Amino acid sequence: MAPIRLKALAFALALGAAVGAQAQQKTFYVAGYGGSFEQTMRKEIIPAFEKKHNVKVEYIAGNSTDTIAKLVAQKSNQQIDVAIVDDGPMYQAINLGFCAPIQGLATADIYESARYKDNKAVGIGLVGTGIMYNTKYFKEKGWAPPTSWNDLKDPKYKKLLVIPPINNSYGLYTLVMFARLNGGGEKNIDPGFKVMKEQVNPNVLVYEPSPGKMTELFQSGQAAIAVWGTGRVHSFAVTGFPVDFVYPKEGAVTLLASACPVAKPNASPLAHEFVKEMVQPTFQQILALEYGYGPVNKKAKVDNEKLKIAPIGERAAKLVNIDWDTANEKRDEWTKRWNREVER
Repeated sequence: MAPIRLKALAFALALGAAVGAQAQQKTFYVAGYGGSFEQTMRKEIIPAFEKKHNVKVEYIAGNSTDTIAKLVAQKSNQQIDVAIVDDGPMYQAINLGFCAPIQGLATADIYESARYKDNKAVGIGLVGTGIMYNTKYFKEKGWAPPTSWNDLKDPKYKKLLVIPPINNSYGLYTLVMFARLNGGGEKNIDPGFKVMKEQVNPNVLVYEPSPGKMTELFQSGQAAIAVWGTGRVHSFAVTGFPVDFVYPKEGAVTLLASACPVAKPNASPLAHEFVKEMVQPTFQQILALEYGYGPVNKKAKVDNEKLKIAPIGERAAKLVNIDWDTANEKRDEWTKRWNREVER
């Protein structure tokens, strides 16, 4: 009987080891931005995390509103482990109970501007929203570089301008800035809609949410000027394409790319580890160099010569912040109005 018991014990141990290995190899889901950000994640961030934690990471690409919609749709059975979205949608996610407090987050090295209440999320990169333009095209036309949000109204840009739609933070910021520059603001958005509809819209080639399609429009020569973020423009510029970024004189708008571990039953501890590793100096330096983010970790070393576009130092200090409490409260209403009056 002893040999049988030994065989049974060996089988049980083997089965346990197999189950344990299977558990270790459990798929881990991260939802975040597409385009060049996704490429950086897949090339630099995810492989290191998979190797360190012996886990398979599935990356789900989409803009911030896409990710929030997935969290809402999966509310009773969340699949996403970590969500990476813009700061405005992140406030929505927190208010809807989708984010868990980050366990063990060392906040001493994180800039105050990148922290969220109760550590339910953390900024992973600072972005400035302003104007991208094709330097070669402008030079050939003899045009001076744009300097102001108001330049987007110039008739010479007719059907050369691209702006992301309002369900993208860049589009929302454009609307808010035109409201602010014309006597309104987040609490009085009417002037922004008036300018967008009457003076900016005639110049718009397309309201494009896809980063890949945005670059294609520039590469094909269809577009020459756009509203975009420093990270996107940095990634595009390092490919060798002749684009540059302008911080408008009225101010570029802050966009804080942010991450949170998704709150759900039996949540993986790795969700907290993934978020914490995203703000470590090593990964912050990668995101700065590869993607042009302004680091949120004080210990991250950056090469200022290679980050001529990124919001660091004085550029970061001059960024404009919007009133997200009002914007999130009104966003559905603004979106319907945008679709009815602007993007028809």
